Amino acid sequence: MGKNLIYILLLTVWVVTMSSFTQRTEVVVYPIPEGEPVSKAFSLEAGGEDIPVYIAKVAPLDKKLRYKAMDDKINSAKYFDEASFAYFDIAKKTKIKVKAAIKINTFKILPSSANIDAGINGDEIEFTIHAGQKLTVEINDDIIHSLHIFANCIEKDRPDPNDPDVIYFGPGIHTVSRLIVRDNQTLYLAGGAILKTIVSEQEREGADPVTGLKKQPYHPSISLIGQNIKVKGRGIIDASQCPTHARNMLMVEGQNISIEGVILRDASVWTVPVRMSDNVHINNIKLIGYRANSDGIDICNSKNVLVENCFIRTLDDLIVVKTLRGKGECKNIVVRKNVLWNEVAHALSVGAEINDDISDVFFSDCDIIHDQGREWSLRIYHCDAAKVKNVHFENIRIEECRKLISLWINKDVWTSDTHRGHIDDVYFKNIVATGSPANVQLLGYGESNLVNHVVFKNIRINGAVLLDGQIEKNEYVTNVIIEK
Repeated sequence: MGKNLIYILLLTVWVVTMSSFTQRTEVVVYPIPEGEPVSKAFSLEAGGEDIPVYIAKVAPLDKKLRYKAMDDKINSAKYFDEASFAYFDIAKKTKIKVKAAIKINTFKILPSSANIDAGINGDEIEFTIHAGQKLTVEINDDIIHSLHIFANCIEKDRPDPNDPDVIYFGPGIHTVSRLIVRDNQTLYLAGGAILKTIVSEQEREGADPVTGLKKQPYHPSISLIGQNIKVKGRGIIDASQCPTHARNMLMVEGQNISIEGVILRDASVWTVPVRMSDNVHINNIKLIGYRANSDGIDICNSKNVLVENCFIRTLDDLIVVKTLRGKGECKNIVVRKNVLWNEVAHALSVGAEINDDISDVFFSDCDIIHDQGREWSLRIYHCDAAKVKNVHFENIRIEECRKLISLWINKDVWTSDTHRGHIDDVYFKNIVATGSPANVQLLGYGESNLVNHVVFKNIRINGAVLLDGQIEKNEYVTNVIIEK
């Protein structure tokens, strides 16, 4: 056989192989585990492939029930409705078809900044999605029973399940009561895996017979303690079997830690607390919760933390920066390119617990697609004695809010210090918000506890530029600047 013919045959084999590989990896579909309920509200197709659609409990639309879920902590798990979500990986722009169990009269795809060009074709909504997008589809003005679509990029660098430093969970349903990931280890959840966190019978011993809770707090379900630790994959961590207020889902305490790609569902209390840590990267996680105090990401007494490309819909605070007494300052925090849905509390905030100093916090390029909370979308909530300095809220798009901006120093239920602190150098830039009444307030506490040097630049509320007369201020606010 001549060299040219051999070359042509090898080239043909390579082209066919690569073509087959490309077809296989255009849409990566992960199987839904046996025994996991499937959504009856929606079906989804991506690139011609059927995509499993999961169910997640979310806060109810009724405001009284939503607030009751926060305040009636013992019975918090009783107040919920159901939304749907789906995930897959794509290599390029991909055609999506969404079919609902009811007739589609109208629809909305959020965030609006994604500029999705969609239409109804028969009984389906059709549009194109890009890798990395996190979109929410709402049918007939029903914002609660929505469909969240998580289009991941193609997964790279999957760890070897036989590596002794890899804690590997493959497709299927698994359970864990207590898992500690230590130095140089990777926790990996493959697509199609669901890791259910539980409270063991041994841990339940001595619990209050009414609440089911122990007097001393439970350990987190999963703890990342040490250095050079990774959590990655496409699977789901589910805390639905943990009693309300039982335990954190995924706690970070260390250096050089990354969390990427996974879905976190139904936390029983704070979902991802980051405590006394340095150099933490949280990227492309999807978080849905509905129970009392099911905060999203709480960054506490930590430095050099980056939270980006995430989706969070939960009952309590979404992304918040705090400092507890004696645990160290919080500094160099960046929160960017996230899609957020606020149910009751704060969307992006600093506080309430501020016992040690906080500085250099940057919230930027985020979409708040809904904010139905009784608290504030963007806030510094200061009821302790430390200093807060150099906080930026920039390039944020808010599609629904009630209370927009608050810088506040006073006493509150969270107060633990005898004195009050300061808020200095806060910048609001390129904020676009829709809502009513969409208030803005700046309230200091005393002559030694000022809100000082606040800059507003290009703030638009319901299409109109923010004016000085629209800002509620007291006598303990100084140096407020409004720029066009």
